[in-house]
Amino acid sequence: MLIDAQLGHLSELVTGRCWDPDQMQQQVARRIASYQEAGLQPGDRVLILFGNRLEFFAELLAIWSLGACAIPVDSRLTAFEIGKLADAARPRLAIVDGSVDVDATGQLAGAEVFNTHEHPEAAAAVNPGARWQLDDDALILFTSGSTGEPKGVVHTHRSLQARWTTLRQSLGLGAFRRSLCVLPTHFGHGLICNCLFPWLSGCDLFIGQPFRPDLLLKLGSIIDKHKITFLSSVPSMWALALRAAAGPAAGSLQRIHVGSAPLSENVWRQIQDWAGIRNVCNAYGITETGSWVAGASSEDGEPQGGLIGEAWGAQMKVLRARSVAQLQTDSGTCGPGEEGMIWLNTPALMKGYFQRQDLTDAVVFQGWFMTGDIGVMDEQGRVLIRGRERDEINKGGMKIFPADIDAVVEQHDAVTDACTFATDDPNYGENVALAVVMNDPSSQAINSLHRWISQHLAEHKRPVLWYLMEEIPRTSRGKINRDTVREGCTGIEPVDLRKVLAQAAEPPA
Repeated sequence: MLIDAQLGHLSELVTGRCWDPDQMQQQVARRIASYQEAGLQPGDRVLILFGNRLEFFAELLAIWSLGACAIPVDSRLTAFEIGKLADAARPRLAIVDGSVDVDATGQLAGAEVFNTHEHPEAAAAVNPGARWQLDDDALILFTSGSTGEPKGVVHTHRSLQARWTTLRQSLGLGAFRRSLCVLPTHFGHGLICNCLFPWLSGCDLFIGQPFRPDLLLKLGSIIDKHKITFLSSVPSMWALALRAAAGPAAGSLQRIHVGSAPLSENVWRQIQDWAGIRNVCNAYGITETGSWVAGASSEDGEPQGGLIGEAWGAQMKVLRARSVAQLQTDSGTCGPGEEGMIWLNTPALMKGYFQRQDLTDAVVFQGWFMTGDIGVMDEQGRVLIRGRERDEINKGGMKIFPADIDAVVEQHDAVTDACTFATDDPNYGENVALAVVMNDPSSQAINSLHRWISQHLAEHKRPVLWYLMEEIPRTSRGKINRDTVREGCTGIEPVDLRKVLAQAAEPPA
């Protein structure tokens, strides 16, 4: 079924290589023959140690056709990190493309290694037979643990098919006919939704290497050249694109998704202006739910920071229960404007965490998944994200959401990126700290930002420590980990605000 899917054309942006559906089928057949000869069996696990290339998708379909489970891994990880994930997954095979030093990975937990460029030509069409079932494991996506204890999200063919079916029913395919992906193919947003949803539905897919500045600087011209109708993104991409890339001019673009982190109202409107379209969607998705599960665009109303609208083919509730244990005794629904935990019930829910039933039981109860996101529902039944529960700053009992502060800081003209996080405080327990990247770090600009924050944030929300950084560190998925930012600031001297503000107040000589 999978290799007979209605495939679209697949093209690489940088190389210009393109495989039509027939060529893809031939490439899949070559790999099936290789892996049959190697004895790959249904249920075996296969590491794919590269991504965002034509061969990646051929490998994925071949693995699935033989009933095995694919584990895409970020090739930019160190040998230690890759070895850590391999030890956890115990793969039967590992597939490389030459970019990974296999000898340095501890032999990948004994996996047999294949180079994606060295499959022999298949002598004849290969028919693997019915070797996979809907409830077989299809994907394991590691969301954390490359240096600690790995946590892998397991999706079956059933949960993936459910995600693509609900997206087709909720969004249609018209806007996705020529889709662009410049996100990584080793996590849910980029792989399951940005790539596989349109491509396995017969739409053409154009792929580039993730987060490459040279591609983002030409984003508008790329859209025009390839007549792109859709692209998905993360907020961090727009920090560069909005500042330095010309927008598209040919009129092909119909829809943009921004996901993986809440979209602020200010950036939302800037993307609209850059793209020349209103259909910019703040998409909400979690790897555990097969990524996109809800979203709101300007066609549904005016942009609001954190607005994710209504669910797509799922149930989404804001409940008072903030744990599975609480849900078992109290499933009370929050009223409009009342903050609570966002819970989801979707047929695309993961099977569970790989070999970690304890972690699964902590977030899943009777089909409901605890997202870890705090939100509110408005009078229209739309959901707005306030932040992650673990990111909350508890300042003497006052709960502060870092995302609210980020949204204010990022609106200042001198700021290119920002991240708010908790810092220890002897009086309040926790207080507010700010890491900020500024295009003008002068005393006058810092003073202007200080006034801006004072005008737009209540006193208890204002950062007490400021750290000037050249870049805010992000994960390979383009997300901010506030704990990582906090650790990165430990070796930086905070800005002496009193001194800087006094300098800014001095009259010029």
